Amino acid sequence: MSENDVSAPSNFIRHIIDDDIKSNKYGGKVATRFPPEPNGYLHIGHAKSICLNFGLARDYGGTCNLRFDDTNPHKENVEFVGAIKKDVEWLGFSWDDRLYFASDYFPKLYEFAIELIKAGKAYVCDLNAEQMREMRGTLKEPGQESPYRSRSVEENLDLFERMKNGEFGDGAKVLRAKIDMASPNMNLRDPSLYRIRHGVIHHQTGAQWCIYPMYDFTHPISDALEGITHSICTLEFEDHRPLYDWILDNISVDCHPQQIEFSRLEMQYTITSKRKLTALVDDGLVDGWDDPRMPTIAGMRRRGYTPASIRDFCNRIGVTKSRNEVEMGVLENCIREDLNANAPRRMAVLHPLKVVITNYPAEKVEELNAANHPQQEEMGRRLVPFCREIYIDQNDFLEVAPNKKFKRLVSGGEVRLRSGYIIRCDEVIKNEQGDVIELRCSYDENTLGKAPEGRKVKGVIHWVSARHAIEAEVRLYDRLFTHPTPDAAKDGGDYRDHINPASLRTLTRCYLEPALGEASAGDSFQFEREGYFSRDPDESHGRPVFNLTVSLRDSWAKMEKKG
Repeated sequence: MSENDVSAPSNFIRHIIDDDIKSNKYGGKVATRFPPEPNGYLHIGHAKSICLNFGLARDYGGTCNLRFDDTNPHKENVEFVGAIKKDVEWLGFSWDDRLYFASDYFPKLYEFAIELIKAGKAYVCDLNAEQMREMRGTLKEPGQESPYRSRSVEENLDLFERMKNGEFGDGAKVLRAKIDMASPNMNLRDPSLYRIRHGVIHHQTGAQWCIYPMYDFTHPISDALEGITHSICTLEFEDHRPLYDWILDNISVDCHPQQIEFSRLEMQYTITSKRKLTALVDDGLVDGWDDPRMPTIAGMRRRGYTPASIRDFCNRIGVTKSRNEVEMGVLENCIREDLNANAPRRMAVLHPLKVVITNYPAEKVEELNAANHPQQEEMGRRLVPFCREIYIDQNDFLEVAPNKKFKRLVSGGEVRLRSGYIIRCDEVIKNEQGDVIELRCSYDENTLGKAPEGRKVKGVIHWVSARHAIEAEVRLYDRLFTHPTPDAAKDGGDYRDHINPASLRTLTRCYLEPALGEASAGDSFQFEREGYFSRDPDESHGRPVFNLTVSLRDSWAKMEKKG
């Protein structure tokens, strides 16, 4: 295929693939893979990798496998496997019948380890982890060879088989590659290939194995066995590439994939360390992996982010080898643009103030015709009930206008109800503390749809019928951290010190127009003049729950400029 056929923006990886196709490397084939570890939920950084790997396969007419790197059963479980599969599918990608687990290859990996031992390129070492670190050397000094490096092939084969049979305890022995303890690349200083792990039940293989291969041994072999052509990973694996190549060069496999590294996504006001995200969950600082404040795909889905907006974001930020720190506003703008074009409009009053329309018949109910979207006629219209008593938002009323820019309701003033009549505030009812608790208004029955000629009312506010409204809980989510780089804040401290105390505000008494009662979990709407919201799957309160997905405007940009 030609580069012009590729739908996503070009980048250096696509240039490499274009050159490979021109030279008929790999027979013109493009085969990628997405290889997550099932030890947590996927986050926005993984979304970039998913879109890249599956997108390349799609655009070049190739294939992309989903392969779980499940070599560390202590931290892995089937919950994470299921969550990862759901996330990939939700983003719009399919692995068809190409679902694999690294554990599928455990028997073959064991055979390749024996092959290295027989070739004198691997040995069983009795040093513990601390001793191995001490003897590894530094960037300026070579490492020291293990006293067990000279074991015979026969002894290594015997010990390795006994490791597999469970004769030795955890940490008693490891299988190491015999490469070069003086190599300037620390990863080539006799790295570990296998370690002993007793007392764990692997989610795929059960208790069949008590030795588990290391990632750097497993990954290249898994790629080769699956016929991967371009093994794409983040830059932290760049120094591991010589080991990737060494392993494939020293075992009997026909395929030698090309490892290509790109910069990982670093986004402001969040963290993407899986260890730290796990700590947030385990320490109860968030409400699980799918908390809408989390940068996980599950959290973003629950908050109301759309697959299209995340794919758009991944295209916009591009693929480079340079450090890739992205402003949170870039992602939020992608969400905002998608929802602005596609989210139906509804009315919701988040801070209710009761309004009695005194000259409207007490028992009368009208159904007012409202557009589902101001620019998308194909989205149709809906009927909104209107009666004598309605709710408006407290922020849409002041007794006295503070300035000429205030275009909402004031005492003695007029305002138009969205898709409804013009009303005038005639009386303000207050409680003993002086708080406004009710407004008495009158309406003009001749102003439905359009005001009489010569009559101008600048303000338009949203409302809901008190008799027909649905009571709901609304959760206002904000950024989880107050610092743009919580991991590397100049004032020091722990990333948890920068958690935003206002990252969640819950409004328990909100009133929504009745059409929102028919919404399903995950459905998104623009609450007119409020923001974009999505219905949460939580039904425990016996009433709908809606999450703020993103505001109508980027309020943080203004805050950051002031700062």
